[in-house]
Amino acid sequence: MAARGFPYQDLREFLTALEGAGELRRVGVPVDPTLEISEVTTRTVRANGPALLFERPTRGEMPIAINLFGTERRMAMALGVDRLDEIGERIGALVKPELPVGWSGIREGLGKVMQLKSVPPKKVRTAPCQQVIYRGADVDLNRLPGLQVWPGDGGIFHNYGLTHTKHPETGKRNLGLYRLQQHSANSLGMHWQIHKDSTAHHAVAERLGQRLPVAIAIGCDPVVSYAASAPLPGDIDEYLFAGFLRGERVEMVDCLTVPLQVPAHAQIVLEGYLEPGERLPEGPFGDHTGFYTPVEPFPVLHIEAMTTQRDPVYHSIITSKPPQEDHGLGKATERIFQPLLKLMIPDIVDYDLPAAGVFHNCAIISIRKRYPKHAQKVMNAIWGAHLMSLTKLIVVVDSDCDVHDYAEVAWRAFGNVDYARDLLLTEGPVDHLDHSSYQQFWGGKAGVDATRKLPGEGYTRGWPEEMTMSPEIRSLVDKRWTEYGIS
Repeated sequence: MAARGFPYQDLREFLTALEGAGELRRVGVPVDPTLEISEVTTRTVRANGPALLFERPTRGEMPIAINLFGTERRMAMALGVDRLDEIGERIGALVKPELPVGWSGIREGLGKVMQLKSVPPKKVRTAPCQQVIYRGADVDLNRLPGLQVWPGDGGIFHNYGLTHTKHPETGKRNLGLYRLQQHSANSLGMHWQIHKDSTAHHAVAERLGQRLPVAIAIGCDPVVSYAASAPLPGDIDEYLFAGFLRGERVEMVDCLTVPLQVPAHAQIVLEGYLEPGERLPEGPFGDHTGFYTPVEPFPVLHIEAMTTQRDPVYHSIITSKPPQEDHGLGKATERIFQPLLKLMIPDIVDYDLPAAGVFHNCAIISIRKRYPKHAQKVMNAIWGAHLMSLTKLIVVVDSDCDVHDYAEVAWRAFGNVDYARDLLLTEGPVDHLDHSSYQQFWGGKAGVDATRKLPGEGYTRGWPEEMTMSPEIRSLVDKRWTEYGIS
């Protein structure tokens, strides 16, 4: 094998690295993919435990890898860095300050970063993902150990299938991560939500009366698996982004039955078409909100070919109320995209997307406040920022507050706020899965101004000084700590 810069060419190499770092446990006894694997995994995640490889699932023909991204350490390993912030720092160093501020600046900045690194995908003629081929009547999704995660789920779901589509008119590719309900041995329900790019591709195909080709890759290398979840602008290719993260080009191969390309080192690939106008009921599904999402009609993928590596490994993920494995994915997105969000909204010093808010429901923002109602200006800017527009609660604090210290943030939000004046209520788009809004797709939002108040905002009492210990005493106590005999 030729020398490579990035440590993992495929999922198996990542699993080997996790095991070598003590971050993977093999489960050698039979375990049922219906509910049992879900309960084992959930307990492991909540104990801050390792990635798991279930070697003998009682359904399907291959082992199941799960909880690969459940901690920030494993997520950093997946992306080939020591700290998640390293990637954001790389982007920040390459994005020059003369780029335009705003959404166009983010697009231009990302494009410039990835062009500088020259990492477009590389097409290959043969690929491990096509070592074993099933066509037509030989296609059988029951070979895959798909999961039923919760008792009320509508059946078997494949939860980490990387879905490839192309815009029927422009040919622009999209890579997305959507849950897939198994309807039959050769058909899947495509749960792509209203705000997603693949939904737009399908809408164009239906308007034109065309079938939409789809390819789904399962068990890709960890960077490609992350890139599918990243909130990129629609005109930024996820594989260009993955190449930037890897520092080398992603190898891709032509599908056998659809005009699409997939990662050459995927473990499993499903190829097929959506017929215009066809829908089937999809759901219920126990989602990351902690509640079941209802049954809704979604498009149906008819699979014409399934290809695999020899002895493939099936990759999946568990969804539930936090904490769950998506913590690592969400934190990676938070750190990687920080410099780009700051490019769009320069007022921001730092931000945190709490896992308890399933990342899109709540944002904590710190700013260097300079003028009256500065916090409210930032709130409105965030509600206009691509997928940040789905944020329901924004808490704005001063720059001396650590946004990642939730106790400190809570102290500011509980004590620094006059809710008659400092609470901004508005309405706007919410996530497709949001169950709390009184109608689907839009609902109420709140912004909490937990910054110090200025006279120009009507605060005339004089903001008090916060109590802090003198540096000399802190240093003295640090030096004498062992003398005190306090463990």
